[in-house]
Amino acid sequence: MYFAYGQTETDYLKAKDSRLAAVIDRLGHINRTVDTDLFSSVVHHIIGQQISTKAQTTIWQRMQDALGTVTADSIAAAGVPLLQSLGMTFRKAEYITDFAEKIRSGAFNLESVKYMSDADAIRTLSSLKGIGVWTAEMILLFCLQRPNVFSYDDLAIQRGLRMVYHHRKIDRKLFEKYHRRFSPYCSVASLYLWEVSGGAIPGMRDYALVNK
Repeated sequence: MYFAYGQTETDYLKAKDSRLAAVIDRLGHINRTVDTDLFSSVVHHIIGQQISTKAQTTIWQRMQDALGTVTADSIAAAGVPLLQSLGMTFRKAEYITDFAEKIRSGAFNLESVKYMSDADAIRTLSSLKGIGVWTAEMILLFCLQRPNVFSYDDLAIQRGLRMVYHHRKIDRKLFEKYHRRFSPYCSVASLYLWEVSGGAIPGMRDYALVNK
């Protein structure tokens, strides 16, 4: 399943910003995979912190092979040593086990997160060990498919903004200007900025790297 958006979102963004409009026209529709299971999404995002997408995919596949269905019960039964043996750090294994225990005991109501505002959901998810604001924002976007996620802590988003708008630096004030401009469809704008950051449009450069 891919993040769901269509012409309503892209037409709005194109009307708001001519440079982003050119990027949207150049790249067309972007398919980004989402995981609609909130529990597995949290686990997946903890695994993926500070490692490559390829490494994350490998460890996630090992976990599925070892545990079968990745659930709170199967993680609790596996324990930290087995999880660590799959290739993740000891700390991540502890975070994932702690999360599973909180779900099993009822100490954390994951289902309620689905019905919270973005701000409350981010705050609630960030209360979990191993989940910071950026990770919570990614869960909102790539699991709950919230339409207006725009992460200041995402370095690739900042890089995409520098490339599209020729900025040398993105500070909070400048970031908020784009946040306001792209709202309420910041998530779709994020998809395009990530693609730009990854080199999807040949010749576009990061102005932070240009010699002064």
